[in-house]
Order: sequence, then structure tokens, then C-alpha cells
Amino acid sequence: MKVISAARQSIAAQGAEAVKSSAAVGAVGAPPAGEGSLPVGEAALAEVHRLLGSWLAHEPGARLGHDPEELHQLRVAARRLDATLSLFKQYLPAPLVRARKKAKSLLRALGATRDLDVQLAGLDAYCEELPAEERQALAPLKERLTIERARARARMLRALDSEATRRWIQTLAATTAEAATPAEAATVAAIMPKRVRRRFRRLRKAVRRLCADSTMDDYHKVRRRAKQLRYALESGTVMYGKPADELLKALRRMQDKLGAYQDANIARAHLNALAADPECALPPATLFHMGRLAEHHALITSQARATVTRTWRKVRGRRWRALRERLGELEHGTGESPEPMPLAIPGGGPASAEGRPLSH
Repeated sequence: MKVISAARQSIAAQGAEAVKSSAAVGAVGAPPAGEGSLPVGEAALAEVHRLLGSWLAHEPGARLGHDPEELHQLRVAARRLDATLSLFKQYLPAPLVRARKKAKSLLRALGATRDLDVQLAGLDAYCEELPAEERQALAPLKERLTIERARARARMLRALDSEATRRWIQTLAATTAEAATPAEAATVAAIMPKRVRRRFRRLRKAVRRLCADSTMDDYHKVRRRAKQLRYALESGTVMYGKPADELLKALRRMQDKLGAYQDANIARAHLNALAADPECALPPATLFHMGRLAEHHALITSQARATVTRTWRKVRGRRWRALRERLGELEHGTGESPEPMPLAIPGGGPASAEGRPLSH
């Protein structure tokens, strides 16, 4: 157990250092696998190891619960682990591929608490614009959400403390430390262009399916597809150069906007469920203002279609054409890897949608 504990602390320290390094260049989660000549299995193992370090670096803060951003970053690490295990599953050892199932389970456990963090923060922001009397009317709602958050956190901590989670961490640590890459393995440059194109096609298909009657689930699928494309691009930012930087900016804007709409949709559905639950026994004044808050969230989500139309135009246009040309150069061996370029931070804020405070 001492050996495992020491290894855990070492990986956590490496993860914390990786988080600091990526923040220094304005790129959250840019993998160390930018060189196209790297064997893809080696690059994937390095990324899994880095993400495990990020998980262990943020887990203590998420457990304490004082800073909601720590839980958010823990969830980001789990989501990126899931994405990496999916993206490179053909080139990873079987224990890592099987570990994806547990990553998804942990994402669900973390998500319930995260949703309530977002709703409480949104309620506080909404109440700041109200007079004191109306803020007081919403106090029972805040109390109810706080109780629900405490229960969700208790379930989350049980999941983090479980034997299954401990085995999951041990599997990730041991496999990334011991696995070897075959001498004649495929390189990152050989396989990533096809994966990027495939994810772009999936995003395009999801966007084209949208219509006037589309639900927020349909828009959330577009956001998931945009995120999958973004993760694939960030697995080769150095290799792709400026074309990837430009497309990533547009994808982040799309993801940011759709994330805000998803948050509003979840909050509105929760308010409706609370209002319909007789066991909540909320005062009439609270129910009245909950209705107004639900309308506020509905107004936000109503902008989704116009936003997708506007942001998709920027994704699919000259940015995608420039990247598509770069992908062709890599596939035919006619392009050299450019010098690393720091990713610009849209609007001077966090480097990615996942660095955005209190978003889903």
C-alpha cells in the first residue's frame, strides 16, 4: 500500500505540474503528443498518464467542496480520459480500454453534484438583480437546492471512496507505467487526420439534423460532437499548427454557448419537477418566483438555433478548409510539424469551455 500511495502522490504531482504548464501557454489539456512522428500508442499512454495526474491533483479539492471549480476540473479530467480511451482504443492495452466503463460511471456521479453547483450559482446571480423582498421569496428554493447538493455530494464521495474507483486508479497508473509500444507502430500523423475528419463529419451531420422542432437534447448532441472534434484536434495541436488554433477558437465559442443553454435547460427542468412535487411543500410566493426563473431559463434556451447557425458558419468555413488542407499534407507526408503556437484565449477568459467557471 505504501508503494501505491507513493505512486499516487507522484502522479498527482506530475498532473499538477502539467496543469500549470498548460495554463502557462493558454492551453488546457494540450497533450504531449503533438509530434506526428510519435507512435500513436506511446502518445496515448502519455496522455492517459497526464490526465490521471490531473484527476489526482483535483480530487482533494473536489472532496472538500469549498471551490466548485475543483469538482469541475475533476470532471474535465474524467471526460478527457473517456475521450482519450475512445479515440485511441485500437492502440491501447486491454485494461485501459476496459477502464473506460468506470470513467463513464464516475462522470455520472460527479455530474449530479456539478449540476447543483451550477444551479445554485445561477440562482445567486439571478437573485442579485432582484429587490430584497423577492430574494427572500426564493430563499426556500436555495435551501432545497443546498440540501439536494449535500445528498449528491454524499453519493459522489461514496463513489470516489469505492473499491472499484481505487482499482480503476491503480489500473491506469500501472498500465501507463508498464505498457510498451510495438517498434513498428503507427504514428500520430498517420492515424489522426482520419479521426479528425470523421469527427467533423459527425458534427456536420448533427448540425444538419437540427430543425425548428429540435429539442435541447438535439442541441446537446451537437455540443457533444463539437467537443469530440475539439479533443481530437487538441491531440495534435502542434502538428496541425495555426489551422487547428483557428478552428479550436470557433469550436470553443460554439461549446460555450451551447453549454450555457444546456445549463439553463437542466435548471428549468429541475424547477418544473420541484414545483410539481407535493412533498417539497414550497410556499406560494416561492413557486411564483420559480415560475419566473423558469421563464428566464426558457428565454435563454430559445436562442440556441440562432447561435448554432452563427457559430457553425465559422467552424465549417475557411477555418475547416485550412485545416483540411493541412490534414492532407500530413497524410501524404508533405508537411512538416510547425513550431508550437500558444492557443489564444477567446475574450481574455479561460483557455477553454472547461475552464469557464460554473458551466456544465
